[in-house]
Amino acid sequence: MVRILAFAGSGRKRSVNKKVVAIAAKGAQEAGAEVTIVNLEDFDMPIFNEDLEAEKGMPIEAQAFKELMISHDGFLISSPEYNSSYSSLFKNAIDWASRKTGDEAPMAAYRGKVAAIMAASPGGLGGMRVLVVLRMLMENLGTMVLPNQKAVGGAFKLFDEEGNITDEKTEKALKNLGKELVDTLTKLKS
Repeated sequence: MVRILAFAGSGRKRSVNKKVVAIAAKGAQEAGAEVTIVNLEDFDMPIFNEDLEAEKGMPIEAQAFKELMISHDGFLISSPEYNSSYSSLFKNAIDWASRKTGDEAPMAAYRGKVAAIMAASPGGLGGMRVLVVLRMLMENLGTMVLPNQKAVGGAFKLFDEEGNITDEKTEKALKNLGKELVDTLTKLKS
């Protein structure tokens, strides 16, 4: 069975990026994957610093996040756009997970993995600019990023008060992204 880790690069409680990645995760589940959804803010990681790492080693929470990445075949990632890039919360988690511990292979959390990326924003571009740098980062780490991606513009207007999506076209596109990730991973594993 394909295992997918889903997370958003936002720490906001009512984050639209958390909402869109959950919809993509549902599409992956419907396609037969086992999906684990996590919130990055639940992993209390200090700002990455090699001196800190040399002095104290890998923080327990950073190691836990990295082990989740290693134990899954692929990722569903949704990112807010902060000044045309990803959040510091996201980058810090990615940096910690890139660090080698023990006898594991270098970049064990990334190499051989596949990711589907998306972004959501209240603006008209839907976070489209962050997808460029997010793709570049993940591919440089050794993760294959699917060609299809989704930028959800006007995202604050697409959810009702309970957090449910009200736009069927966007919901279908996000679910299809999750399904495409499952289909790709299934083909690669066979």
